[in-house]
Amino acid sequence: MSTPRAMKKEKKKPTPVKTSLVSPYNPRWLPLAHDGKRLILDTLKTKISDLGLQKRRVNRFREWGSRRRSRKKASNPTEDQKLAPETAESGQTLSKPTEPCWTNPAVRKQLAIGINEVTKGLERNELSLVLVCNSVRPEDMTWHLIPLSVTRSVPACQVPDLSNSLSGLLGLKCVLALGFKRDAAAFEDVVREITSLIVPLKVAWIPRNSTPTAEEKHTDTEKGQKRKLEDMSDEASDASPLTLQPLKVKKIIPKTEKERKEKVLIKCLVCAL
Repeated sequence: MSTPRAMKKEKKKPTPVKTSLVSPYNPRWLPLAHDGKRLILDTLKTKISDLGLQKRRVNRFREWGSRRRSRKKASNPTEDQKLAPETAESGQTLSKPTEPCWTNPAVRKQLAIGINEVTKGLERNELSLVLVCNSVRPEDMTWHLIPLSVTRSVPACQVPDLSNSLSGLLGLKCVLALGFKRDAAAFEDVVREITSLIVPLKVAWIPRNSTPTAEEKHTDTEKGQKRKLEDMSDEASDASPLTLQPLKVKKIIPKTEKERKEKVLIKCLVCAL
């Protein structure tokens, strides 16, 4: 008789652990004054309504199978289409419905609407004022705008109910962030009035004296000048000493299959109730 082979012990798979570094600093938006919110929203509403800036959407209706018909016509053109291709092209362009557009494109180019546009504008040093809504979830989606605005010397603040107040006027679903460009002639008075109401932001690792003013930074970017090593060493010596904190190490361990099953069961029970 053949002796049974010894079964190999199954090796336990090591639980994957993801290690990440977390910043010890928690940048926060400073609250506005008591009447600051009302004044900012009123000035923005009146200015946008006076300019008549709004995004208009056009409903596009397409017949069933129109793409297939157009492809067949393009592959097998008739004699009339061969004789007059220019007229057919002009007719196609006229029949196409217009895309969603703004009522005043020139004024729209003076604004940066949305978190992505505001971030790009700050990185390129094109903005003179940044406003953020407090309804952003999760909240850390706009925290990166704080050090960006401080390093560019751009006044920024968080305005409650910014999205609810302006989204209807602009014809958008939401307005989570709003930036005004430096060459925004239409909003020059608005930027000047709102800037006087904003409290300057504080970032722990950036001293106030080391950040250049907005005009100096703008002229440096236009001329393309580079700082010399001697000037940088002098600035480093003159800067106030900072107490930097070490980064926090965070380990993320995934849940086991048992915990996942329990979570699914709890969700099913809740849905059944």
